[in-house]
Amino acid sequence: MKNDIHPTTHKAKFRCHCGYEAELTTTKGEEVEVEICSNCHPFYTGKQRFVDTAGRIDRFRKKYAQFDKTPAGN
Repeated sequence: MKNDIHPTTHKAKFRCHCGYEAELTTTKGEEVEVEICSNCHPFYTGKQRFVDTAGRIDRFRKKYAQFDKTPAGN
């Protein structure tokens, strides 16, 4: 294997918004925060739960709001 081509790995603290925490090895950094994990995802738990899709939609609209200002057909 070649030297100095691999990313550095960190022992990271993994945190979910539901409160679940774990320690894992990753290349992302020292702390990783996620919105949903296997402890709270409906597929794994079998329980129906409201997922904050409104926040995602608002972020999408905010990101692409500048494109609505251009006149159509020009």
